[in-house]
Order: sequence, then C-alpha cells, then structure tokens
Amino acid sequence: MNISIVIPLYNEDESLPELTAWIDRVMWENKFSYELIFIDDGSTDDSWLVIERLKEKFQSVTAVKFRRNYGKSAALNVGFAMAQGDVVITMDADLQDSPDEIPKLYNRIKEEGFDLISGWKQKRHDPLSKTLPTKLFNSATRKMSGINNLHDFNCGLKAYRKEVVKNIEVYGEMHRYIPVIAKWAGFKKIGEQVVQHYPRKYGETKFGMSRFINGFLDLISIFFVGKFSKRPMHFFGTMGAVSFFAGFLITIWLLIQKLSAISSHITYRDVTDQPLFYLALVAIIVGFQLFLTGFVAELVSRSSTERNNYQIEKVI
Repeated sequence: MNISIVIPLYNEDESLPELTAWIDRVMWENKFSYELIFIDDGSTDDSWLVIERLKEKFQSVTAVKFRRNYGKSAALNVGFAMAQGDVVITMDADLQDSPDEIPKLYNRIKEEGFDLISGWKQKRHDPLSKTLPTKLFNSATRKMSGINNLHDFNCGLKAYRKEVVKNIEVYGEMHRYIPVIAKWAGFKKIGEQVVQHYPRKYGETKFGMSRFINGFLDLISIFFVGKFSKRPMHFFGTMGAVSFFAGFLITIWLLIQKLSAISSHITYRDVTDQPLFYLALVAIIVGFQLFLTGFVAELVSRSSTERNNYQIEKVI
C-alpha cells in the first residue's frame, strides 16, 4: 500500500463527505493505493453515522470511534498504530488542509528520502488571536529543539515514513511537537513543504486559548523527556550535587570564620544566628532530595506504563 491517510476528527459531519470524495479523486488520479483512517474522537454530532455511510461507498475507509473525547494526540496515536502504508499522511477533517498536496508530500518522502515533511501554512486564514501565539510558540520550539528549518510545527498536514510513526508515541497534547518527538527518536531528516490553507467551511474551531498554555507546558515536557527520559539521574543528580556542594561550602566557610574568631579571641556571632547557616541547611536538604528524586525517576523510567489506553466504542 502506498499511502495511509490518518484523519482525527471531532464533530465534523458536514465536511466528511466532501473531504472523502476529494481524497479519493486525488488518489485515483495519481494511481495511489491507499487507506483512509478516520479516528472519531468522541463526536456528539452525526460524524460516525456519516462515516458508516462513507464506508459503504468507499472501500478504502476504515474508522475507529472513541467512547469519549480524548484529544488529537490520542486519535493520532491510534491512527499511527493502524496505518499500513509506506507513507503516512495526517490532515485535519475541516477542509482547511488540501488533499491536492498529498502527491507532493508523498514524492518528497519516497524520492528525496525524508523521514518527515511538515506542512507550512505560509498564508493562513485564521484570526490574529490564533496566528500570533502560534508564531511565538514556533519560534520558541525552533530554539529549544534545534529544528531551525520548520516554520509551523503544529500544521496538521504532514507526511511520514512508516518507520517514523511506528517508533514514536504521541500522548497528552504532544501532537503539536511531533517533529521534535521524531528528532529525539533518531529521525533527523525533517523537511518542510509550503501548503495551501483554506478558510474553515463548516462548523467552528475546536481549539481555545487554553491550548497555548498547554502547548508551552508540553514543549517543556518534550524537551525534558527527550533529553533525560533514559537518564533522569543526570538531570536531578547534577542539580542535587550543585545544591549539596554549595551548602557544604557555605557551612565550611562559616566554621572557618568561627574557628578563626575563636583563635583570635574576637567576639563572633553563633553560626546558627547567621542567615547563611539556614541557606546552607536548605541547600543541603534540597540537594539530598534531588538525589532521591533522581533515584526514584531512574526506577520509574525502567518500568513500563500504559499511557495510551483508550476506550474504543466501534471499529469498522
């Protein structure tokens, strides 16, 4: 199979028929064998009913319905697990991403050897309240990740080699930073493709201002997990050692001052009466606690967890 197209959706019943027909036309025109994977993220409208009707008309359609809304990352993770195509394409269900971009994305993966191609909506049809924070997050992500050639990390239209989606895990709200996750997993040939962005035709956006706060927290999580998930003691141990050593040096300094004053018969305040003593005490305790945190984190990092365990209501 040439292509797997993974589409997460939430309450997009109006756009699904048009999107499916558009994708099918593009696939047939380019003679691609493909599968179209819809992940219904707990929609409360008629999205699932529409998908069932589309399944009767298009044999390439497969779909999963969550019992409740888990978020885009959950939907993508399940879609990645199902995908069988040599190249996996992700796109949104709201018709703002153009299926006409798929052949170019596919060819860049197959012919140019990229691991991942991320779309860049150079000309966006979104309000300033959405585009301005996005630019700030993209700038921060470039600096923290070292992926300097991407302008739009959160573009829903992306193409991946199959090996990429089978070797990364997306959870929480980490879908915004899939290129960063791929880089930390060892897939470093990441490129960009300017793509057409259309105004939303049906419904309303599902993302509020809270996504920008969550996005910043996710960026910090990605940075920490990418660098220290396999060796948390390097992070906590280093901080603990610095804190403990600083407290130890302050304590030695206070004792030297005390002994010097005694030998010189100079009146000197008790060590416990000085603010530096309490600073040293706190530094030593914090250092010890950070060491313990590092040991616990090492144990946790060696245990398996089931983060991506979702209640699935239906599969077709």
